Amino acid sequence: MQLILYSKPGCHLCEGLQEKLEQIQGLQIELEVRDITSREDWFQAYQYEVPVLCQTIGDREEALPRPSPRLSVQQLEGMLRKYLLA
Repeated sequence: MQLILYSKPGCHLCEGLQEKLEQIQGLQIELEVRDITSREDWFQAYQYEVPVLCQTIGDREEALPRPSPRLSVQQLEGMLRKYLLA
């Protein structure tokens, strides 16, 4: 599954989510991290929202519900299974 994480430098919530996503063992995840400060359109769209996690479906992106920063890696994996494999 292909996921995009919109993030910005110095965002501890973004870093925490990225670390948890990278620790998931039970799902095959291709994670692309996009720095919103590198493009104006990303910055305008997500400056108040990061971290934003999206799945790619063909040529489009679909935002997933924001996971709580308190989720464990196992809970995050369960959430992803619920939304992505349903």
